[in-house]
Amino acid sequence: MPDPVATEFVSRAVVLSGWDLALAAGLVLIAGIVSLLLRLGLETRLLVAATRTVVQLFLLGLILRFVFEPSSHWLLAIIVAVMLLAASHAAVQRSQRRFPGLTLLALVCLAVSAMFTTVVVTGLVIGVTPWYEPRYMIPLLGMILGNGLTGVSLCVDSLLASLHDAQGHIEMDLAMGASRWEAARDPLRDAVRRGMIPILNSMSVVGIVAIPGMMTGQILAGADPAQAAKYQIVVMFMIAAATSLCCILMALLIYRRLFNSRHQLRADSIRKTAG
Repeated sequence: MPDPVATEFVSRAVVLSGWDLALAAGLVLIAGIVSLLLRLGLETRLLVAATRTVVQLFLLGLILRFVFEPSSHWLLAIIVAVMLLAASHAAVQRSQRRFPGLTLLALVCLAVSAMFTTVVVTGLVIGVTPWYEPRYMIPLLGMILGNGLTGVSLCVDSLLASLHDAQGHIEMDLAMGASRWEAARDPLRDAVRRGMIPILNSMSVVGIVAIPGMMTGQILAGADPAQAAKYQIVVMFMIAAATSLCCILMALLIYRRLFNSRHQLRADSIRKTAG
């Protein structure tokens, strides 16, 4: 028998029409008018951003209609691959310092951490059958990658900056008999801590300063707020676990790449990006 409370909340869901979307666009129009009046020069950027939002989300909706079909496993694999490639590229692009092969390391870390966490959540926590059900896997994977790439970017930027700027100090420690792990331990710890800052801040204020996006969406769609809160708790724990795992893996892979077996730092391979 269906839960009468859940049924009541679902029945309250409001279906949005094209006119409703036009009214929402009017809010952006107001921001554009204010920009014109104050000569902020943001009206063109607002127009482009709003247009891209509409086009990209409508295209996503159309694509997901096909992905959610039971026979679209090949399309699901393509979508997952594109998401991983885009996330790894974005994570590296945000860093001010890089070295050859950094994008591949980011791809490996994001793929391992994101896929492991997603499978655990869909297969064990939620209990979806099969575990790769697109309706669950794609949104959860997207949330993990969106937060994970930010953590990776901060972790990479912090670690490479520390290794580059403190090159003389690290090489002195190595010359005095310190192992490569002893010389790199503090920069590694600081980098992982910095990568975890965004998700830790979010977890500290969730439900107090703001209602998270997933919970807000479920409530607006008519879900029971208590059930929506449970899903949001799972999502926050999922993102925290994936981000920490990804940052740790990334820091260790960079460490292995920049310190050779002779306990030497290869700081010459680190390059600062233009701008």
